[in-house]
Amino acid sequence: MGILEVKDVGKRFGGLQALGDVNLSVAQNSVHAIIGPNGAGKSTLLNCLVGKLIPDSGSVMFDGQSVLGRKPYEINQMGISRVFQTPEIFGDLTVLENMMIPCFARRDGSFRLHAFESVNREHDLVEKAEQMLIDVNMIDKRHMQTASMSRGDKRRLEMAMCLVQEPRLLLLDEPTAGMARADTNNTIDLLKEIKETRNITMAIIEHDMHVVFSLADRITVLAQGTPLVEDTPDKIKGHPKVREAYLGEAH
Repeated sequence: MGILEVKDVGKRFGGLQALGDVNLSVAQNSVHAIIGPNGAGKSTLLNCLVGKLIPDSGSVMFDGQSVLGRKPYEINQMGISRVFQTPEIFGDLTVLENMMIPCFARRDGSFRLHAFESVNREHDLVEKAEQMLIDVNMIDKRHMQTASMSRGDKRRLEMAMCLVQEPRLLLLDEPTAGMARADTNNTIDLLKEIKETRNITMAIIEHDMHVVFSLADRITVLAQGTPLVEDTPDKIKGHPKVREAYLGEAH
């Protein structure tokens, strides 16, 4: 049994079936990619995992506990963090100030704006935040206002904000979307380092096959809200339906 178990999950929006009896098992300490064309149900599935949507049917279990009916912050406290398609950071704050937000939330269960008033007294949290910035090679930018950073650096910061919460499952929604190739490769290297050095399972939604095949241990292909095939990257590359539909090759 995987650390994440999705069984018979269905979701409709009026007459549209977004997900139909989706089954997914994500093994602990693995990288599991979820791919498919626009409208395949990838984001809907991810939103069901983090509490933004409630499935009409089925179950979602994380480490033996149901996530259904829990608020997103409660699911986050269970050990699931999400990296959004567009970096979710605060552009008017510095890199270090952004890092302090999840540090407070991890310790206290929530973040209050007045917490910044006592930042200078929170030596342990500042040290924890700065160590994470060292780990992701951003410590030299700790006093930079984030609005002026590149998309690649914003993504790196957002990942650091997730990692400092010590999640056991990291969900990544198109982590390289809109990046130049250099930033994409840097992000791949960062995720490889996370995989090798931290006890974190990752589930990735991604359109860039270079990213998928560089990172994934297993791949699930969604089509019209249902899994088309699940297998290892090598098997997925050679699967005729996948080659035709997603890699641009004929049978």
